[in-house]
Amino acid sequence: MGIFDVEPAVLIKEMAKDFKGKFKQPQWAEWVKTGTHAERAPQSKDWFFERAASVLYRVYKDGPVGTESLRTYYGGRKKRGVRPEKKRKSSGKIIRTCLQTLEKEGFIKKGKTGRAVTSKGESYLNRLAKDAKAVHEKETKEKAEQNRQKEADELAKRAQQETIKQSEKKEGFREQKKPQQKQQK
Repeated sequence: MGIFDVEPAVLIKEMAKDFKGKFKQPQWAEWVKTGTHAERAPQSKDWFFERAASVLYRVYKDGPVGTESLRTYYGGRKKRGVRPEKKRKSSGKIIRTCLQTLEKEGFIKKGKTGRAVTSKGESYLNRLAKDAKAVHEKETKEKAEQNRQKEADELAKRAQQETIKQSEKKEGFREQKKPQQKQQK
């Protein structure tokens, strides 16, 4: 069971939940935008934990990386009215804060060419990937079972409606047939 055996979104979601209990987000996190390309601050209150989890995943995946390459990765298109959009980098302060927080936890270490994941960080990611995969499979099975139950209920409901329609048609046919017999006499 490896880190890449799990969908990144599921793994990052599980890491964000875990980070919420491990450290606090900065006070400024509720007011800042994620970069000049963003029009508003993020809607999620836990966005900082999600970003920190995503940064850890990116550092693991891309090897030793620096702040600038992560700024480019998390950047986006800046809308400029009627003029063409331009690529803008993400906020460096947010990424540096995430990296420093992850360093304090011992998941990342500084190297000559950038930051890399430590053995503690790698084992942490492997453990969470295993847990996330189990949780995701359980949720998927539960959703599939719920969908099967809904389909079975819908089929039963349709069958019941069909029998009601057929019985109404038979009764309506009998009622139409009776007046015709009376007229003939």
